[in-house]
Amino acid sequence: MTESELSCRQGISVYLTRILLGSRSEEIHEPWRRLFNDSRFTFQEGLSAQERTALSYRRLRFINEAVTDSVGLASDIESLTAMHEWAGVVDAGMATIASIHWNLHVGSLLEHDPGERDLYPYARMESIGTFLCTELDHGNDAASLETTARFDPETSGFVLNTPTSGACKWMPNTSGTGGAKNAVVAARLVVDDVDHGVFLFLAPLSDNMGRHYPGVKVQPLPQTASAPVDHCATYFHDVHLPYEAMLQGDHGRLSRDGTFTSTLGNPRKRFLRSVRRVHAGKLCMSAYSLGVMRHALAVAMRHSHRRLTSGMTTGRKVALIEHRSHHASLLSAVATTYAATLLHRDVVRRWTSGADAERGETERLAAVAKAWITWEARTVMTECRERCGAQGLLLSNGIAYQLAANEGTVTAEGDNRVIWVKAAGEMLTGGFTPTPPSEIPAADRSLEDPGHLQELLGDVERIWHGRARSRLRNGRRGDPLARWNGTVTPALQLVEAHVHRLAAQVLLDAVEETSDSQTQAVLGKLHRLFALRQVKAHSGDLLAAGYITSDHVHQLPDTEEDLIEALVPYALQLTEGFAALERVMDEHPMLRTAEPAVEMVFA
Repeated sequence: MTESELSCRQGISVYLTRILLGSRSEEIHEPWRRLFNDSRFTFQEGLSAQERTALSYRRLRFINEAVTDSVGLASDIESLTAMHEWAGVVDAGMATIASIHWNLHVGSLLEHDPGERDLYPYARMESIGTFLCTELDHGNDAASLETTARFDPETSGFVLNTPTSGACKWMPNTSGTGGAKNAVVAARLVVDDVDHGVFLFLAPLSDNMGRHYPGVKVQPLPQTASAPVDHCATYFHDVHLPYEAMLQGDHGRLSRDGTFTSTLGNPRKRFLRSVRRVHAGKLCMSAYSLGVMRHALAVAMRHSHRRLTSGMTTGRKVALIEHRSHHASLLSAVATTYAATLLHRDVVRRWTSGADAERGETERLAAVAKAWITWEARTVMTECRERCGAQGLLLSNGIAYQLAANEGTVTAEGDNRVIWVKAAGEMLTGGFTPTPPSEIPAADRSLEDPGHLQELLGDVERIWHGRARSRLRNGRRGDPLARWNGTVTPALQLVEAHVHRLAAQVLLDAVEETSDSQTQAVLGKLHRLFALRQVKAHSGDLLAAGYITSDHVHQLPDTEEDLIEALVPYALQLTEGFAALERVMDEHPMLRTAEPAVEMVFA
């Protein structure tokens, strides 16, 4: 490779970083990159789960010290989600408790009459915030929670109780590890035996020595396969709270004499408004998964360029990346990761700039994107782990540990399958209109045309939308569950097709907005590879509907192979564009001890 070619490819990496991290990366991402590149976040070998959890809490305070306005961070969604992208790479447990503290706890306080409450103790982190919503018997049906906060007319306060064993809060980080903790607790507001629905209440859990207050019973849960966090079952027995404990707003207010008012007549709507920070949490979970999947790909790609293996000629060694069986899956993962990152950027932009009238649609998109991104992170990191062989199993190599922890994001802030089912129902009942089909005959279109590929992704949406609507219309009358069971499978296919089209579109938009011609060409190939793989998966339906021809079907495998071959010379630059934490990368044993790279010649 000539010096000018090398310089050109390095320049592409710079452009790609700007595209992925955005025009405000110096303000939004760089502070977090610098912080988590610090030696205080170095991976420590040989710690027990309890020791690792304690370390995560100490590191949480490092974050708090580094942030200029640690309370305001909860309201700055761009910076908050960016923190998740980099925190998970160095400490999954820390990223988890940071998300709970800033997004769910402090964020909930800020969204409920913030001027009425002193939040300065959180700025000093005199207490760590946690969030107690789901119960052992109530997860996705959280609106049916059993925990009660009964109004006490004598004190104008509340008495918090766990009425049954199944109503214990399950599985928040409520142990004594980390020091003093306060909880935002979801409980049923009961006034004079009238149940007004679920609201949030601020309840102190433990003092700065980690000792729980009277009436608070905490039972540590067995260790999970996800991030090492102090998960517990938490019970309340006649815990008295002051009047100020209730987090109030227009969706629900209670006067000191027990008079209840609300702008919402539906208890479920009141509950959803109370726990609205869970929606922002979906953006945070997506961000965590994006960060660790990009890091895993950066590790696997760098390893593949440095690790030597047998070539096809006796005595000749080549880098792993030269083998199609190795680089094809990695490049497909790169295309998915670029699309996922840019989709997340688009959702965050809509979240921060959208009007209240568009909030429902944006929240649905955040949910759809969260499920897809966290699922894809699992797939991508699994591929990276395998491509690194036995070395990929070492926690210190930055893949396996984060892969296990990513399972938590699949379930946190709404189980992925459940939130997709909800989105599917909304899309079938007026929340979605398919794009119209192209008027150009299929025979006149080319798989080389990115616009045509986007139209084909719209065709896939339309096919599954039509099937789901048909099954919904023709389903069994008088049995809503049976009717939905007959609809849900194509409806979920519709959601998947929808997110694929949106992700491909934001990637294509990035191609068209790129000023550097070579970067544009490389990014364009990534878009086509991503879109083509979705078209290939649905080629039978597209052919049957007349949207592609038999010639197109025959062309699909070779077109995909050609794209992969064209991208191989840029494979390393594509992942260097992730701007991975260099000190962290240098500490991974398999990159520190790898054999030197060989010069690769691409025909």
